[in-house]
Amino acid sequence: MKKKILVCGAGGFIGGHLVSDFIKDGSYEIVCVDIKPFEYWFQYFDEVKNYSLDLKEYDNCLKVTKNIDYIYNMACNMGGMGFITNNKAECMLSVLINTNLLRASLKNNIKRYFFSSSACVYNESIQKKTFIPGLKESDAYPADPVDGYGWEKLFSERMCRHFTEDYKLPTRVVRFHNIYGPKGTFDGGREKAPAALCRKVIYAKINSKKSIEIWGDGKQTRSFMYIDDCIRGVKQIFKSKFSDVFNLGSEEQVSINDMVDIIEEIGGYKVRKTYQLNKPQGVRGRSSDNSYVTKKIGWKTNFSLREGLEKTYRWIYDQMVSGSNIQKFTRK
Repeated sequence: MKKKILVCGAGGFIGGHLVSDFIKDGSYEIVCVDIKPFEYWFQYFDEVKNYSLDLKEYDNCLKVTKNIDYIYNMACNMGGMGFITNNKAECMLSVLINTNLLRASLKNNIKRYFFSSSACVYNESIQKKTFIPGLKESDAYPADPVDGYGWEKLFSERMCRHFTEDYKLPTRVVRFHNIYGPKGTFDGGREKAPAALCRKVIYAKINSKKSIEIWGDGKQTRSFMYIDDCIRGVKQIFKSKFSDVFNLGSEEQVSINDMVDIIEEIGGYKVRKTYQLNKPQGVRGRSSDNSYVTKKIGWKTNFSLREGLEKTYRWIYDQMVSGSNIQKFTRK
């Protein structure tokens, strides 16, 4: 019989791509759950079992984990910097999802459990300069993560660790560094920088606008990982023998200004940058050090930022111009 996989947060960006990959693999029976109604899932597949349930509730966790072998927990309430800055309490409530899924895992004898953490767990005091050295896994302590969302992720990492130590539940934990790609959010308030900037440049090009708004001064830096690299890394780490916490991100650190320049080249359209210094900006600089995951797992990224942005730009462009009213994509 095929092993049964439960993907939590399957209606989200990463979760949807993970389910799609497992379907292509064909080796597993798949169960999907997300709090959103089905019509709002990023990707929905009829060939798997789907639930629309709130996993902050323990009874729902017990229901969906019954007869499951492996759990991939991608579920949380999050978005880009604007969202996590203005919704700290909502972000922290996601701790109930991981807590109740871990409790249900013990009750229903889950064989292995995956938790998706974030680079937002890293100590903010070492991210105050642009183009800082890549963050190592040990840099999360002493703890000073992003308020709200970062604290929830760091606490949940510890929860996984102690369930492994105390109850022998095999857990796998990764810290995602800014995952992007097609079939993700690019408008509405939860989008991240690559998708938001692609949308802004596309809107300007279509409407012959001369400028776009940039949150901050554009000199803040990040690294951004393409979704295909993310999914491959998730599966490799899950199958490994290690319960360590691993970075999963790109080491290609760029400024926001640099990323806009790349998007302009892809779209063949130049814009003037208008800086919004009162908007949420997050830490000044952040990048991933992948030396540990490469050493232990052998994982490395395959896609450059430009390659990933080309695919993302084309997808967003098609969404904005095909049967849509382009005027609705005017959010700043």
